[in-house]
Amino acid sequence: MDIRIYAALGAALLSGLGARAQQTLPLSLAECRERALAHSEELQQAENRLEQARLDRQIAATAALPKIEGSATGAYMLPDMDMMGMDLRMRGTYMAGLNLTQSIYAGGKIAAARRMARIGEEVAGEQRRMTRMDVLVEADNTYWTTVAVDRQVRMLESYAAQMDTLYRQTAAAFEAGMAIENDLMRIEAKRSEIRYQLQKAQNGAELCRMSLCRVIGAKRDQHPIPTDTLFQTSEPGALLPDFATRPELRMLEQQVAVGEQQIRDARSAMLPTVGLSLGYTYYGNIKLNSMVDAGNGTLVPYTQEFRDGLGLAMLAVKIPIFHWGESRKKVRKARYELRNAQLDLQKNSRLMSLEVEQAIRNVEDGYRLIQTAELALQQAEENLRVMRNRYKTQMAPLTDLLDAQSQWQQAASNRIEAHTQYRIYETEYLRCTGMLE
Repeated sequence: MDIRIYAALGAALLSGLGARAQQTLPLSLAECRERALAHSEELQQAENRLEQARLDRQIAATAALPKIEGSATGAYMLPDMDMMGMDLRMRGTYMAGLNLTQSIYAGGKIAAARRMARIGEEVAGEQRRMTRMDVLVEADNTYWTTVAVDRQVRMLESYAAQMDTLYRQTAAAFEAGMAIENDLMRIEAKRSEIRYQLQKAQNGAELCRMSLCRVIGAKRDQHPIPTDTLFQTSEPGALLPDFATRPELRMLEQQVAVGEQQIRDARSAMLPTVGLSLGYTYYGNIKLNSMVDAGNGTLVPYTQEFRDGLGLAMLAVKIPIFHWGESRKKVRKARYELRNAQLDLQKNSRLMSLEVEQAIRNVEDGYRLIQTAELALQQAEENLRVMRNRYKTQMAPLTDLLDAQSQWQQAASNRIEAHTQYRIYETEYLRCTGMLE
């Protein structure tokens, strides 16, 4: 009795684990994108770099503000110092003060640093946009590839069912003496080929699903099922070769702006700097011990303690005179770096323009391929229907029917591939033009 109870409990537990292992996760394309963005470590790192750049800009802004510092000092000095017959005692002497420093003119160095920090924040923002687009491209490609492979599996399953039906019909005809054994062998060979293709497609579907789980951060016991599986493709409108908002282009433009600020920063070393400093220090417990005449030649000890405060105002001007041409060489070096940034912008702008034109061509060609694949599938379906009817009436040999079925399979596969590739081309076009959001 106990053994049956344990067996029932074990079966229930295994059943529950199996159900949990096969937990399905319906997933639309929008949900796939949202999950991929939330899961991406690269995007999180890009957001962290953006926050760092914002802090750098705030730090650079503080360079133009006054600096206030406080100090406190305690001293205990032995032995006492002799000061013209008097002892200067500094045992427990203390000093405390405040100091304010304000840069009045730094040759443009502070302004250049602030501009570069602001440019750095803009670059970090564009890097975040670029990373976000890369995540969306990967999510879209993985999603549509999974949809395509699932459709291939269903198509091959339908193809296998057709061959099974044909095999049963031919076997019945063979028993009735209306078909030859060679026909059965041909069909059986084709069934084996289809089962092999189906197994490969199922393995590919599982790999695609694992990749989709990785992209969206799904758990191991989740089984994502794409829900946007209807291929409804409309003719693409006017595709403009405009990539002005592309993050890569804007980052290159910001690199040129950084080069201009680096020239100003290098030139600032050739200009004078002016700074103002204000301070106040309070000191105490400094004692001066001596012997004084109290009258009639009587000497008595005398101690005087010093406690007071001192104020200080100082204006400093620093003028570079001769540094062996160091500053001029740094300016020339910065100009070469600016020129290199301009050349990078020029070269990569041409490359991005070609990339956008190729993306537009891919979208247009992809749509034409869909139309061709749809027409080819209609023709293959009609040809298969005619061959089936002719084979049933013994007006066409088996080889013609098998050829028609193979043509239908290829046409159906081409249609799936064309629709999937068109979706991927659309996403790539949006990425190339900087419109993938």
